[in-house]
Amino acid sequence: MGDLFDFWFEYKTVVPKGFTRTLGKLAEISDSGIPIHYFVGNHDLWMNGYFEEELGIPVYHKPEEFTVSYDASTTLSHQTIFIGHGDGLGPGDKGYKRMKKVFTNPLFKWLFKWMHPDIGIRIGQYMSVKNKMISGDDDAKFLGEENEWLAVYCKRKLEDKHRDYFVFGHRHLPLEIDLNESSKYINLGDWIQYYTYGVFDGKNFELKNINYVLF
Repeated sequence: MGDLFDFWFEYKTVVPKGFTRTLGKLAEISDSGIPIHYFVGNHDLWMNGYFEEELGIPVYHKPEEFTVSYDASTTLSHQTIFIGHGDGLGPGDKGYKRMKKVFTNPLFKWLFKWMHPDIGIRIGQYMSVKNKMISGDDDAKFLGEENEWLAVYCKRKLEDKHRDYFVFGHRHLPLEIDLNESSKYINLGDWIQYYTYGVFDGKNFELKNINYVLF
């Protein structure tokens, strides 16, 4: 769901130091035949082919919709899941949205690439922690369902088409919100404070942590 790294930028011939074991484990899982799908977040939105070429992992830069079929008695049914990192979606957050346009601009990325990695990565890591629009610290607060901007975004998407589940990260909060009688918004939380993750069995999506079912 993105933000696996505090900062990630892909140079032509340089791999950022410090993630060897993580990348090795991802390669091991991928090579074993277990599919991995990676959605970039606001900390690692500069991915540009390395995961696909070296690890065989498809990378998504915007939300994607997946349809999963399952056998319900004698009838083949399906569930539609809309998945993304979650940054820059919904109302508000105009400052970050403007900044993201700059950071993803091809000219900006080309200019940043020519900075020595020791300098560029240090700047990126500093911004990742200190800049509130990037760090996401202010997003890790639940202000009520009516102010949950990803829930607002999901409800707007439902006006165009039905989806069974909307699954996002970014907020660092484990959330499960009913959007209507048949659709839910789920936020996966994090691995640092809540130790949460999502499990989809082909029919139902469940939010869990390492010890027990949360909801």
